[in-house]
Amino acid sequence: MRLSALVLAAFCGLVAQSQGEGTPGSHAHLFSDEVSNIAFPEGFMWGYASAAYQVEGAWDEDGKGESIWDFDAHNNPDWFPEGQNGDVGCDAYHNTEVDIELLKRQGVNTYRFSISWPRVLPTGRIDNINEKGLAYYRDLIQKLKENNIEPLVTMHHWDNPRIIEDEGGFLNEDIIPAFVDYATLLFENFGEDVKWWATFNEPKQTCSGGYDSGGFSPQNLHPGRGAYICAHNLLRAHAKAYRVYDERFRATQKGKVSMVIDESWVEPATNSSEDILAAERGSLTTYGWYAHPIVYGDYPEVMRERVDRRSAEQGLSESRLPSFTEEEKEELKGSYDFLAVNMYTTVLATDKEEAPVEEISLGADFRVRTYQPDDWEKTVSDWFKVVPWGARHLVRWIRDTYGDEKGIIVTENGYTDSGNVMEDLDTRGRYHKMYLSNLNDAIYKDDVNLIGYVAWSLMNDVEWYAGWTNNLGHYHVDFNSPNRTRTPKESAAYYRKVVTSNCLVESCEPSVKKIQLL
Repeated sequence: MRLSALVLAAFCGLVAQSQGEGTPGSHAHLFSDEVSNIAFPEGFMWGYASAAYQVEGAWDEDGKGESIWDFDAHNNPDWFPEGQNGDVGCDAYHNTEVDIELLKRQGVNTYRFSISWPRVLPTGRIDNINEKGLAYYRDLIQKLKENNIEPLVTMHHWDNPRIIEDEGGFLNEDIIPAFVDYATLLFENFGEDVKWWATFNEPKQTCSGGYDSGGFSPQNLHPGRGAYICAHNLLRAHAKAYRVYDERFRATQKGKVSMVIDESWVEPATNSSEDILAAERGSLTTYGWYAHPIVYGDYPEVMRERVDRRSAEQGLSESRLPSFTEEEKEELKGSYDFLAVNMYTTVLATDKEEAPVEEISLGADFRVRTYQPDDWEKTVSDWFKVVPWGARHLVRWIRDTYGDEKGIIVTENGYTDSGNVMEDLDTRGRYHKMYLSNLNDAIYKDDVNLIGYVAWSLMNDVEWYAGWTNNLGHYHVDFNSPNRTRTPKESAAYYRKVVTSNCLVESCEPSVKKIQLL
């Protein structure tokens, strides 16, 4: 494994820089309990994020087509607690002005939302354009711009048109031209006002959860195979959409296009070389699975080597991990204008024994065991513990692995509870404070070019199969009221103070950095 020397050297350097801020094996390298008192850079992007299925409702109104999540809600209602699905959700479709007022009140300069593919193309195809769907998003975008809030638009936040899914979804490469047509339609209709685009949100969840190991719609599962096929088609669709923007729209619209990738920071459980390499392998086969191709043009070498070798040992005539053509590699390479990461928590990683050759699964291919210690601060979600120091590690690793000259944006970060806790300053408020403090340390102590932070989320929403049994909003939503009343929690006031002052505490030292976003 040619990465080993580089990884070990990098980890040793990290430990050396951590003296006085944690010790090896404490899993708190670079972390301090002290909250940063330096102002965030002038021009920093502050925002909120949402997703169409989670907030819009109006699932079949004004010509919208059925999405894969609509299909699940209506055909597998037991997957959602007590009917808590996106049929109505927060009813954002009918509350644009209400939600704009909340964003204005919070003082943010960015709103990240997704466009529902089946709302604008009910069949997923360009020959059936829903003008009412386009009009809804045009109105939202114009109102944001009128209030000096930049739209950051996600084209795909997990909600494939069901008709596209019936044809195989991301397992069928026919989805590539369909997505490119959809992306082109969005550039044509909204590109004059939208300067920030994300083609896909969290493709790992789409592909691994939806087509391989389970947990996400469409639950078309092919363990050890489905995620690789899905990711391959998704990445090619991204690259082609990016090149369309390059060739047809960039010169006049002057926007930025990328992909949003999620990652839990993967920390070595011990200082052993085996665990250090396992942690690096864990990061390269999660964030790197998608970042490596859009930055360098191909999958990480360790991923290529392991899946190819295990496929051969399994007697397969070709690797379960498809290969890009040379033309596709060129199309992928550099197909990003900023790096984006959704971050929530951290895991510890150890090496584990090689799985039996007959086992075909992502876990067997990657050979990394991850866990979270029992004494880490818990939330209502089993996978989600509060680990602020992981945020600083993660953006450093992204910078060190992929560079940061184009800027890094945290496109999601937030705290989960029942959704009904209004006095949440000591939980959700503290979570944002400590994660942001670590990110601020990354900016000033590590010189990471972090240019923005987008909190998840403005309000409680439909957390997919969890409904609204747990939530991350700064505003409570009364899902039993006809107008879905929004009420601020304590965390809303704290976040408003941070974004309007650029400061995490009562007063800050002035920033010595300035960011030019556009």
